[in-house]
Amino acid sequence: MILYDGIIYSLQRNGGISVLYNELFSRLLETSCSYSVISYDGSMSFPCKNNIVRASRLFERYRDVGFEGVDIFHSTYYRLPDSSSRRSTKVITTVHDYTYELYIGGIKRQVHSWQKNRAISRSDKIICVSESTKNDALEFSGVSEDRIEVIPNGVSVDYFPIPDIGLPDIPQAIFVGARLGYKNFESVVKAVSLFKELVLVCVGGGGFDKKELAFLEKYLPGRYRHAGFLTNSELNIEYNKAMCLIYPSLYEGFGIPVLEAMSAGCPVIAVDASSIPEVAGDAAHLIERGAVEEIEAGIGALMRDDYRQSLISKGFVQAKKFSWDITYKKTMALYEQVLGKKLV
Repeated sequence: MILYDGIIYSLQRNGGISVLYNELFSRLLETSCSYSVISYDGSMSFPCKNNIVRASRLFERYRDVGFEGVDIFHSTYYRLPDSSSRRSTKVITTVHDYTYELYIGGIKRQVHSWQKNRAISRSDKIICVSESTKNDALEFSGVSEDRIEVIPNGVSVDYFPIPDIGLPDIPQAIFVGARLGYKNFESVVKAVSLFKELVLVCVGGGGFDKKELAFLEKYLPGRYRHAGFLTNSELNIEYNKAMCLIYPSLYEGFGIPVLEAMSAGCPVIAVDASSIPEVAGDAAHLIERGAVEEIEAGIGALMRDDYRQSLISKGFVQAKKFSWDITYKKTMALYEQVLGKKLV
């Protein structure tokens, strides 16, 4: 029996980690494989065969998990079995990125790194979502290479070109996700401001705060909007309406929005760093460091229809290399390898 610790659903409303486990659970539902998911205070709404609801304890996210009769324990976010539950249970930990180690300091980094490295050191196998994350794990966590399995994330079938949707008369560029410093959001705003009719659409990352609103009003008065949290279907429409996705993050453990946009026929501007070259291949307009002038040049290049269509065509080919079906099959194969037996 596989036991998933669903703590991630208590920590985020949406995001790449939740997407990964939603995709795994949706496929497990269609099999005879025995599995359960622990959720806390009813935070998980995603369907599964056996959802075990528990009340959160004080500092739940940092505490070990108790259970009985489990073959595989796989936490959604860096937790371990308690001492009485470990016994013959095999522990799998998925490592998503090293953002804290690279870009976040102070007590937050110390606590996060302590929990992550503790989980890694006591796991039988570590899944890394990209070769870039694997290299970071070797550097920052000191894990031996033979304990790591690289299993890339995928892209949902919910992203595809919609024939009836063309580019609007007023062109739009889309920015997806958090807007922290290393995401280069300010550079995006300044670059978009250099194109008089271009509108910036932001998705996710929470609403704009007062400082962001003042900055946007200074550079893009009346030419920006926050689309909020979107379903896959709604986000697919936004990709279809956008002239490009601007994704100039200096660091990503994987970068799912790159594949989403490509699948929808939306060309991508991204930084040639961390996992992005693995994910984007030769199908994105890659820039060196996310500077304003680089993003401006990328937008300008995509104003040329021949170049834009070339990237769109390459994007369809590149995105097809990634699939949640492949992610699921490789994950199940790893479980079976660790157990030395078939699960289904």
